[in-house]
Amino acid sequence: MVFDDRSPIYRQIADQIEAEVLSGALAGDEQVMSTNKYAAFHRINPATVNKAFQQLVDDGILYKRRGIGMFVSPQARETLRARRRKSFFTDVVEPMVAQARAIGIELPELIERINELSREGER
Repeated sequence: MVFDDRSPIYRQIADQIEAEVLSGALAGDEQVMSTNKYAAFHRINPATVNKAFQQLVDDGILYKRRGIGMFVSPQARETLRARRRKSFFTDVVEPMVAQARAIGIELPELIERINELSREGER
């Protein structure tokens, strides 16, 4: 993983773990790398990793087993999918519909174009 300057490193770590959960690379009840191993592997401060893990615990994506480590919550994937679906409609669909209206694209035309793109993606 290569970190960039666009967001804090702890957020990038959390985003990467979330992406792995969404893709299925990390499954429910699967153990994640320890804070110290993660920090050593990426050559970053363990406190940074701990902050990312704590954020994921607070969000219900990870849970702690005392004395054993961190694990992916069984419902993590569905939690993330529901959260991202909600933000998709708010952040992508609503502005897209507003922009379409502003430039004179009627809803049926917009839906037809989305259907075309969907069919292209199935090929």
